[in-house]
Amino acid sequence: MPKEKPKVNIGQVIRSYRGQRGLSQGDIERRTGLLRCYLSRVENGHTVPSLETLAKIAEAMEISLADFFPGTETIRDRDTQKMLGELSEDEIRFLSEIKRYSTSLSDGDKRLVLAMIRKMASIIPPPPRKVVARRAF
Repeated sequence: MPKEKPKVNIGQVIRSYRGQRGLSQGDIERRTGLLRCYLSRVENGHTVPSLETLAKIAEAMEISLADFFPGTETIRDRDTQKMLGELSEDEIRFLSEIKRYSTSLSDGDKRLVLAMIRKMASIIPPPPRKVVARRAF
């Protein structure tokens, strides 16, 4: 009996998430111990990783294993999407940049940065949001 073709091109999904997070194949190599040439073969569809290997890649990119498979949205995912929907594009871009740089920080440094952000937020008032005035006729 022939094997059924996978419905998800896992290589394209990995490349997409890696690009969104600003990570190179070398970054994933350092975080997982997987060879860069292997990662390239996976991303180009020449090799299909085992579930264990896929879990290593997901951990290196700080995503859930379920994120690789469409239609596996969790309650946490829906909550995150709801919160992101309330943010502006600039705010989302800012948070993405913080996340990208924070991956190389130790836990102590992460706590320090978070404490500094909290302190800055209490000192500096947020910029006023643009309000569109509507005329009453």
